[in-house]
Amino acid sequence: MTIRKFLAAGHSGCRVMIIRRRGHILFGKCLFGKIVDGEMLLNDAGRVVEMCWKDIPNHFPHVTLDEFVIMLNHVHGILFIGDTPIVRAKDFSPLPDPKFLRRPAGTSKTIGSVLRGFKIGVTRWLRQNTTIHDVWQRNYWEHIVRHDSELTSIREYIHNNPAQWELDTLHSAGGM
Repeated sequence: MTIRKFLAAGHSGCRVMIIRRRGHILFGKCLFGKIVDGEMLLNDAGRVVEMCWKDIPNHFPHVTLDEFVIMLNHVHGILFIGDTPIVRAKDFSPLPDPKFLRRPAGTSKTIGSVLRGFKIGVTRWLRQNTTIHDVWQRNYWEHIVRHDSELTSIREYIHNNPAQWELDTLHSAGGM
């Protein structure tokens, strides 16, 4: 999918999400697997994260998944969100679209609701199958992509993220 086609269809853009594990620096845990020779090898928790991420469109049909990667303690992913106005973190809205003059009545189509559902699925499994109970940070990092060149760069960054882990400041500072 390209941003140009997506915007031409009347949508507001795609979102790049980073969802971090709670205490990701303090605890330094490799919760979702390990990186070997520049490749992320998922453990059971990482496979559950992958399953829950891939299941998002089954619960939120207005969401299309794009490039994503599960890292040791966080997830990078691109979501295309269509057919509804989106309310972002801290209640900032995307560029106004005259077709959507009012906010959604419920929260089921907000980006926060999508990510909350994802986090709940992973957290529920971890609490039932491990001793880890505090999994995710409260919020998430979000960026709206509006140009194909930017989307291409972000896709490459996400794809190459495991291979670049050795260069990451958290890794080199002993955070992992």
